Amino acid sequence: MAAKAPTGSHGTAADDCCSAKEQEIAALGSQADVRRVLVIVLVINLVMFAAEFTAGVIARSTALMADSVDMLGDAQVYMLSLYALQRSLRWRAGAALAKGVIIAAFGIWVFAEVVLKLVGGVVPTAQTMGVFGAIALAANLACLALLYRYRNRDVNMSSTFECSRNDVIANTGVIVAAGGVYAFQAGWPDILVGGVIAILFFRSAIRVLRQAWPQFRSARPTVAVALD
Repeated sequence: MAAKAPTGSHGTAADDCCSAKEQEIAALGSQADVRRVLVIVLVINLVMFAAEFTAGVIARSTALMADSVDMLGDAQVYMLSLYALQRSLRWRAGAALAKGVIIAAFGIWVFAEVVLKLVGGVVPTAQTMGVFGAIALAANLACLALLYRYRNRDVNMSSTFECSRNDVIANTGVIVAAGGVYAFQAGWPDILVGGVIAILFFRSAIRVLRQAWPQFRSARPTVAVALD
């Protein structure tokens, strides 16, 4: 029976508010843990945004600045997730839709930065890129580990996990770009990675929007479960 599905299948069951109700009630005891984890990753992303963006400006690195702005976007994502935890399934799907739009917006921003760097021909500082890329990678791996157990809770938490996973991939790309800039003494590896990050943002945005939109339309706003 759908009502007895394991918690891990909750993202699929969310389309049917009635069948998901038992799972929601069963999850009440752990919602405080979810909220605490989101607060932790929110703080990590805000701190890393400030540090990485400053380093990106100093190093003149498109990839590093793009990765830092992604951190700021994720902080907004976690704020939306915290708000949605106390709302109905439709509110949670709406939060996921907002996150999809945020991801797409940053993809456009990164693409614009890539174009500007192509025109200007700037060579970034590889050492700064590598150090702060590695710090950001460690921070996002910690976030990913914290969010992993909740990734299938619902579409809201699933999209939040998606954002954190993308960060790990982007951080790795920044480190690779730093190695390329150092090896070739040229700016094209930084530009290349910046472009890949933009494509990654767009792909993730499409996936999140496709998953969230049907649930937003089908979920009944009158069905809400208190989560604290």
